[in-house]
Amino acid sequence: MPRILAIDYGTKRVGLAVTDPSGIIAIALDTIHSSEVIDYLKKYNKQEKISLFVIGEPKHKDGNPMDVAVQINAFMNTLGKAFPDIPIERQDERYTSNLAFDAILKSGIGKEKRKDKKLVDKIAAVIILQNYLERKSYQ
Repeated sequence: MPRILAIDYGTKRVGLAVTDPSGIIAIALDTIHSSEVIDYLKKYNKQEKISLFVIGEPKHKDGNPMDVAVQINAFMNTLGKAFPDIPIERQDERYTSNLAFDAILKSGIGKEKRKDKKLVDKIAAVIILQNYLERKSYQ
């Protein structure tokens, strides 16, 4: 069964998460350099078909887009060209990095591992995807 893949896009790193085969649970996939994301996704799509991309939409508390929105829109354009048959949806990602850091703290992971920003990006992608799945289930 095709998977939904969530992207927490950053100019340096990109956190990725996917649904389980039944499409119910969000699972951390990887964190990669932003310059490598399209090639990574092409390889992944050959192994596990992707049915939908969910891109985090960073906003300020007041709902206005953050400055990184320009780069995310450019990335979405590139993604759409690379995967013209896979739809792209947006998901509000306000506070996902904070929630990810809190989850890491509560998990008991050691201090050195908590400093790893790759872990935060990957978990933020899981939160984006889980929020998307919950929002869709209520609609």
